[in-house]
Amino acid sequence: MGWNSWDSYGTTVTEAEVLANARFMAEHLLDAGWDTLVIDIDWYDPTARAHGYNENAPLILDEYGRQLPDPQRFPSSANGRGFGPIAEQVHALGLKLGVHMMRGIPRIAVENNLPVLGTTYTARDIADLDHVCVWNPDNYGLNQNHPGAHAWYDAQIDQFAAWGLDFLKVDDMQTPFHADEIAAYHRAIAKAEAKYGREITLSLSPGGWVSTGYVDFLRGNAEMWRISDDLWDRWEDIYQQFARLARWAPFQTTGHWADADMLPLGHIGLRAERGDDRDCRLTPDERRSLLALWCMGRSPLMVGGDLPTSTSQTIAALANPALREVTAGSRNNHETVRERIFASWDDENSYRGELIVWAADATDWADGTMSAHDGGHYAALFWTGDDAYELGRNIELQSIVGLDERDGRWTLIDLFAGIEDGATPADVRIEGEGADRVIRGTIPPHGVLWIALDPR
Repeated sequence: MGWNSWDSYGTTVTEAEVLANARFMAEHLLDAGWDTLVIDIDWYDPTARAHGYNENAPLILDEYGRQLPDPQRFPSSANGRGFGPIAEQVHALGLKLGVHMMRGIPRIAVENNLPVLGTTYTARDIADLDHVCVWNPDNYGLNQNHPGAHAWYDAQIDQFAAWGLDFLKVDDMQTPFHADEIAAYHRAIAKAEAKYGREITLSLSPGGWVSTGYVDFLRGNAEMWRISDDLWDRWEDIYQQFARLARWAPFQTTGHWADADMLPLGHIGLRAERGDDRDCRLTPDERRSLLALWCMGRSPLMVGGDLPTSTSQTIAALANPALREVTAGSRNNHETVRERIFASWDDENSYRGELIVWAADATDWADGTMSAHDGGHYAALFWTGDDAYELGRNIELQSIVGLDERDGRWTLIDLFAGIEDGATPADVRIEGEGADRVIRGTIPPHGVLWIALDPR
């Protein structure tokens, strides 16, 4: 659970903005589980701008071709201090710090034929000019059959670890799927962790068309991996994640997570790649659906809005204890129902939307925290249509709690209750007896009923 600068600041975030978000997180969101800040792409480009990347950018590198922070945007990094001073301040707040990095080696390092630290090789020796990123011009690929390529990653990540970084988001790794590069990065991180005695989380991007067939390899080499391309504040982007998370939810394990991408909530677009300065354009109910789906799918939660200038309603939604409770304290998370609904069964032109239901069992957290609903269950009932949907008798209670527990005394708890984010108040209840007990209520357009079922 953390914050990433991309949705707000694109390639242009500054030290002051990072620290402002860190202080706000520590004061308002740390107790709810939010504890990581990530500086996204091009922190080493002094010509960085909103709405895109720069060809032939004069990247700031050290004598070995390793990226250094732009001292104009990150003043404390001057004189070779890198992100060390910012990391110290972030750690003092009880938080963690990470950065974004591109696969490969800077083109400038290759053009200047800079040496590879600790070897007799140069950047030209190890560069792979055929496997380059199609959307970012900063780097060449690395020839992983050359021993100098391994030394390059070792040196780069050693520097990150020396600065005190806790998290690395590494891009252009999965679309196409660069298994050799992923494994090489993992090995370099393992060396740095052993040397410095600190853990570093590896997050892989982007995620278009990533196959679940890679899951064992991914678990062995990373803690997080994206399962989609960039997600923005459009309902269509959220809608497409339903199928992706349903596909990946059975593979989620503690410590190794399929990642449905950042939450474009709050004040975004200040200097971003997409769109202009705005509050998230999702409706309040769409925002609730996003949060409930990510949690039921046990995706990492990385918010993109600038925290100090986001609305109080946004911050209240992020501070909802149910977010961490469900993400950390659930198992057997799965989609149970997905049905296309028509106003008239015999009229294909009367399509209204999809009713999608997720269920999960409440469980103790991996860190030993006891479940908030011991022996209970979670459910999320989503509706994708543009008008409200009235649940009939189609969602049986026993389909959530199990056939053996259908006659139990279940207390229904609205997981959004008391969270003032402007969405329509939940209308949800249990009706009937025995096998005839059903969950009834009204789901707002693009909305969700997100509940816990407590056996008390």
